[in-house]
Amino acid sequence: MNTLLERLQTVEKRYEELTQILMDPSIANDIQKMTQASKEQASLEKAYNLYKEYKALLDGIEEAKELLNENDPEIKEMAKMELEELEKKQPIMEHDIQIELIPKDPNDEKNVVMEIRGAAGGDEGNIFAGDLFRMYSKYAESQGWKIEIEDAQPSEAGGYSLISFIIKGNGVYSKMKFESGSHRVQRVPKTETQGRVHTSTATVLVMPEAEEVDIDIDPKDLRIDTYRSSGAGGQHINKTDSAVRITHVPTGIVATSQDGRSQHDNRAKAMQSLRTRVYEAKLREEEEKLGNERRNKIGSGDRAEKIRTYNYPQNRVTDHRIGLTIQQLDRIMEGKLEPIIDALINEDQRLKLLGEEE
Repeated sequence: MNTLLERLQTVEKRYEELTQILMDPSIANDIQKMTQASKEQASLEKAYNLYKEYKALLDGIEEAKELLNENDPEIKEMAKMELEELEKKQPIMEHDIQIELIPKDPNDEKNVVMEIRGAAGGDEGNIFAGDLFRMYSKYAESQGWKIEIEDAQPSEAGGYSLISFIIKGNGVYSKMKFESGSHRVQRVPKTETQGRVHTSTATVLVMPEAEEVDIDIDPKDLRIDTYRSSGAGGQHINKTDSAVRITHVPTGIVATSQDGRSQHDNRAKAMQSLRTRVYEAKLREEEEKLGNERRNKIGSGDRAEKIRTYNYPQNRVTDHRIGLTIQQLDRIMEGKLEPIIDALINEDQRLKLLGEEE
């Protein structure tokens, strides 16, 4: 517990240093420094406030123990009751503090780029990719987030063979980062005349949106092609080469955009997407080097890893990584994802706490 107090004292010291920095009139002219200091202080605020509460709790316990030595039986009885109550609160508060002190994922506050592809199952896989996009769109709406489509390749039967989009808002990656992987659906397709249940899959990829400061891309490493947009959108859509494809030659990573209002707009979107994809590849490379770090993670984040099954006949969703089964598929598909996302975040915190204790 001394280690916990030492860590809290470090947080307190840094929080108060940042208060002094932000009060310094000279910082007003340095927007970047002021923004960084404000962000850092905001990230420490909860731990700082918990430490103040924790100190008050420890002081209360000491005072109650001293009062147990009083001769007055009434004071002793009151002190005993107070001590019991405070000692019950202590382990709960210590657990909350430990959770708060888990090192934050530096990407947690970022927007995300998501890509959903119809995989096994032909038309039904594409239809399910469309269902997943609708589910995430509804969840994003409930969180007050905004969605911007980068690239969409509609399927003739419905849904998408591919849809790529950005979700923008507060802490998007912290909640969406566990969605990468293969999502499996079990249901009777509309085209099935015998009423048999089929299994199809769609894959989801979630990447933290990279900013220019995160990754440096040399323009000489890029190949930029333009082509005609495809898909529904009016008679004019195929008359101009407004769609953009950018290839990062050293890695072979490709990003495209065709849903923007102009070639300039598509170029900016494709460049943002490319930066994110190169950043994601760099993060994965660093993770591979760390090796055993992966055991303190929920799943590999690999597109191929089977993470979840959506069983329509039984109204059931199962997340295979944490063994969670919920009989509320209808609600989940309407974007009510909180029970799954909260369970994944809690398990991630548990694994990180175990990792710190080892």
